[in-house]
Amino acid sequence: MLEIKNISTLGDYFVVASGTSTTQVKAMADEVEFQLKEKGIYPKRVEGYQSAAWIVLDYYDVIVHVFCEETRQFYSLERLWTDAPQVDLSDILDPEQEDDK
Repeated sequence: MLEIKNISTLGDYFVVASGTSTTQVKAMADEVEFQLKEKGIYPKRVEGYQSAAWIVLDYYDVIVHVFCEETRQFYSLERLWTDAPQVDLSDILDPEQEDDK
């Protein structure tokens, strides 16, 4: 996740993820949307779902980018946003790791 709030007016954070196929990219985007809808959070906009090479889910302050691996390498958002600090999500994504400490 990239923290962009101090360098852009687009939002506060970019979440960047990738899948190995368009089917997986769609499934990942669908799951993000499902989980957030369960919490009453709806996207302002979803783009790229048809091609599924790069799906963007815009949640105002948080913008989720789900790429096919090749597309992610081509656009390389992390390289384009080198001024953006990266936020470590390992404790959130792997809560069992915290239990092991």
